[in-house]
Amino acid sequence: MNEYPGERLGLPSTGSGSIARPGRRIGALAIDYFAATIIAVGFFGYDQFALPAEAGLTQFAPMMVFAALQVLFIPTAGGSPGHRILGMRIVRLDGAWVGLWRPIVRTVLLVLVIPAVIWDADQRGLHDKLAGTVLIRA
Repeated sequence: MNEYPGERLGLPSTGSGSIARPGRRIGALAIDYFAATIIAVGFFGYDQFALPAEAGLTQFAPMMVFAALQVLFIPTAGGSPGHRILGMRIVRLDGAWVGLWRPIVRTVLLVLVIPAVIWDADQRGLHDKLAGTVLIRA
């Protein structure tokens, strides 16, 4: 049995390089989704009285912008804006650059929600496990 999350992966228990804990992860998610909503409203508008059939693209715009932010920022900045603001970054287990396909796979699974809430003993979501990444403290 592991004493702390990330021990099996050879990561430190605390500080830089340790597994990012749930509070930071949820905070980053909130920051990213709030930013995506602001951007989506700015570009696509907002009609609070529109029926779902009339809303069309605006109904899914925040999620699409959220996904675009994830896919663009993870390979270029090492994490989404929320991750970076809260002192986290996404890395491959072997320490190499995450590349282009990993952020896409990770984001698609994150948007589906279920893979992100299924964690292992190292507090890695299924979306990170399948993408071969880990969210650590910077």
